[in-house]
Amino acid sequence: MANLFDIKDKVVVITGGTGVLGHAISSYLAEQGAKVVIMGRKTDVGNAMVADIKEKGGEAMYLTTDVMNRELLEQNLVDIMTAYGRVDALLNAAGGNMPGATIAPDKTFFDLNPDDFQKVLNLNLMGTVLPTQVFLQQMAKQGKGAIVNFSSMSAFRPLTRVVGYGVAKAGVSNFTAYMATEVAKKFSTAIRVNAIAPGFFLTEQNRGLLTNPDGSWTQRGQDIIHQTPMGRMGEPEELCGTIHYLISDASQFVTGTVAIVDGGFNVFTI
Repeated sequence: MANLFDIKDKVVVITGGTGVLGHAISSYLAEQGAKVVIMGRKTDVGNAMVADIKEKGGEAMYLTTDVMNRELLEQNLVDIMTAYGRVDALLNAAGGNMPGATIAPDKTFFDLNPDDFQKVLNLNLMGTVLPTQVFLQQMAKQGKGAIVNFSSMSAFRPLTRVVGYGVAKAGVSNFTAYMATEVAKKFSTAIRVNAIAPGFFLTEQNRGLLTNPDGSWTQRGQDIIHQTPMGRMGEPEELCGTIHYLISDASQFVTGTVAIVDGGFNVFTI
């Protein structure tokens, strides 16, 4: 039997690729022989990542993008097709939060900024929908492909403070389930749509919320660790195995799922 986990020469597109998680995933997939297309807004970071991957013998390219700009996304697709001729997997890893869409302990719901709330919804939810619309076109032509969206623990449980982000990520999970049926029924049963829900990983976006200036955990950071059976935050590299599985033929009968990688946080009660 062929190696079901073989992803050599698969063209994998990752939005939000220049972030902490995207960096780890891109590097890993390139090591496994995939042709990685890193898409993001940090050109210097993206180009440095590509240089590092190529220095290690891998294949990658960087494209500046905006997941809210359909015209730019379609140009990204043209550039990818020119370089590689196909798209085998799309990882919708772009996302983020902003202070106005959160409610701090000393604030209430009435302090929520509706404009920021909408921006967070757009970035996380529409920033998943639009790239899917664009890159699914090519997968439909090929009759095969894999899409992995990025959900969150806040999609399962309404975590305090992050109201906008949680609502958006709940939408991502629902969108994932919807699209699994949509593509299998109307395009190809060989196109699969799944999601990954990372637990708590220290990134540039949440560092100020989870750590103090001296590097120690904030009260929120401590609370998360206390509610995680494994007793720690995740390491970015610990997402790679699940991503690998979801874009490989090892998961060819898996669609519409949300794979949780959280050290047990979501199942812990007391």
